[in-house]
Amino acid sequence: MKTSSSVASRELAQRRGDYGFDAPYVSIIFLCIGLAMIVLGLLAFLLWQSPLWGIVCLLYGTYMLLTSASYIYTTRRGKSQVWAELLVGLNLRGDEQILDMGCGRGAVLLMAASFLNEGKATGVDIWSTSDQSGNAREVTLKNAEREGVAEKVELFTSDMRELPFANGTFDLVISSLAIHNISQREGRDKALEEAVRVLKPRGRLIIADIRVSKRYAEHLRELGMTDVSLQLLDWRFWYGAPWVMTKLVKASKAS
Repeated sequence: MKTSSSVASRELAQRRGDYGFDAPYVSIIFLCIGLAMIVLGLLAFLLWQSPLWGIVCLLYGTYMLLTSASYIYTTRRGKSQVWAELLVGLNLRGDEQILDMGCGRGAVLLMAASFLNEGKATGVDIWSTSDQSGNAREVTLKNAEREGVAEKVELFTSDMRELPFANGTFDLVISSLAIHNISQREGRDKALEEAVRVLKPRGRLIIADIRVSKRYAEHLRELGMTDVSLQLLDWRFWYGAPWVMTKLVKASKAS
């Protein structure tokens, strides 16, 4: 079973759509800093006769280039591999109603939709291009066509703090690298409250995010969610360095 699950997740991670880059300016900044430090290091050796500063600059420049490479790998490939494994592990029936909060260009939303036959995968987003390159509703719809799941997908332009759905609509709510983009803690708490509100009894919530994931788990417990867990995801979901690890929060709604 483990082998078949691994094969399924690898096949699932092979995407036909184009899902852009997460916060694209970040990897560019890392790259520019790395190149600038490499140049300074070479100048320190060749012109300024300062080998110590040359070594420091070259080492730091190399580190920043590796950080940029790690960031690009995660956003283009690594996170899809991890999410494929997570979705396979859910053992979905195929008739679920799934919501992706902050779906962007559909990297996770459309992967989830591929598990459905009678169900529906719904995505909400405000389509910010600073949070994801080329983010637009039309782009996500095009990706859905490329992945062959367009008929299973519905998109809404909506703030995740005010979801346009009735209580108890969804069997599964997912979110990937989205909630942290809300700057205020009260706003992030409100997004979690909305996620819980639209979940059906015994529904499941899965959030992959950075920085404030511990607070997510705390607030979900305050909201009465059960089986709340928090774990680190592996190096494939690092955004440049071990201290920018993505964490996974899982919870279930009581019956």
